Parts: sequence; structure tokens; C-alpha cells
Amino acid sequence: MATGGPEIEQLIMLLARLPGLGPRSARRAVLHLIKKKEGLMIPLSAALDRAVAAVTVCEVCGNVDTRSPCGICADPRRNESGLLIVVEDVADLWALERAGVGAVKYHVLGGVLSPLDGVGPDDLAIDSLVSRAGAFSEIVLAVNATVEGQTTAHYITDRLQGLGVRVTRLAHGVPVGGELDYLDEGTLSQALKARTAI
Repeated sequence: MATGGPEIEQLIMLLARLPGLGPRSARRAVLHLIKKKEGLMIPLSAALDRAVAAVTVCEVCGNVDTRSPCGICADPRRNESGLLIVVEDVADLWALERAGVGAVKYHVLGGVLSPLDGVGPDDLAIDSLVSRAGAFSEIVLAVNATVEGQTTAHYITDRLQGLGVRVTRLAHGVPVGGELDYLDEGTLSQALKARTAI
């Protein structure tokens, strides 16, 4: 039931479409924005306008930035590692950057292969990955440990065969701080298979 004007209701409906926000959370966020109109709502509106005008997708790796090539691709220090990390989405790239994985370069696929959802190889940035591959000594497939992620990893590995580049995957298994009795059988099995020497 509408309790505010059409502008307020539209704002609530738009915010409710964001991940992690439902209608109730969106309504609370809108009320907070209204209460803090001068200090929050007006600067947020201006920042959104600037972002709409400035944000672009990097033509090299698929990252989101305000320039193309993005800051990561344009950084000459990142050429030294010879490492290219392939991720499903920009959020994965940002997570790896926050983790401080080092002076590496990235390639964003834009999703994973999913025939049931109608996502095939032509819908992902796989061809551009294959064309970039020769410039790197190692390609790390940092895709999720889902059926679709593993299928995508196998497909990419097949496409990269014969290019003279080492292809690896992220290790799967016991998380840092994890307790064995709380882990599922698949995680434990994978951790045992991927064991390393001390």
C-alpha cells in the first residue's frame, strides 16, 4: 500500500530491485535518505549522475572503471608477473583485488556456461581470452566451484590447449579458520585431493 507520493514509491521500488534489499529494507533506506536529504540524498543523487556519465567497461579485460583501458590494465607494473586471473564477474575481480593477490592482470568472462539458461560460449568473453592468452605465462581459472563454473573451466582449458600457456585453477577445500566437523563432504574430499606438502 502506497504511503508516499509517486516519486517516493518509485524510489522504493527501484531500491528494492538491488541485491540484498527487499521492499521493507528499501522503504527503510528511503526514509533514511529523506531524513538526511542535505547530507546524503543530494550528494548520492549527484554521485549517481556522475557515475552514469563516467562509468564504462574496459575494452581489454571487462572490468568496470571510468576509463578504458581500466586502471588495472593500464598499470605497467602488472605486466611483470605474467599472470592472468580469469573470473566470472567484476565482483570476483574486486574481491581478489581487496585480498591483495598481487600485481596481476584479469579477464572477466561475464558469467559461466549454462545451457539451461541459454548461456553458450558466444555469450561470454572467451574468444577475447584466447586472443590475450599468448601474452601470459600462466592463466588462473578463478571460477566458482559450481557445476557451471567447472564446466566453464573445462571448456576454457580445452580452448587454451596448444597455446603454450600454463593453465591452473584456484585450490578448493578447507577455508582459513574452518573446522573440519562443520564442512560438507564435497569440500573435505576436494581438500584431501588438493593436499600439499608442508
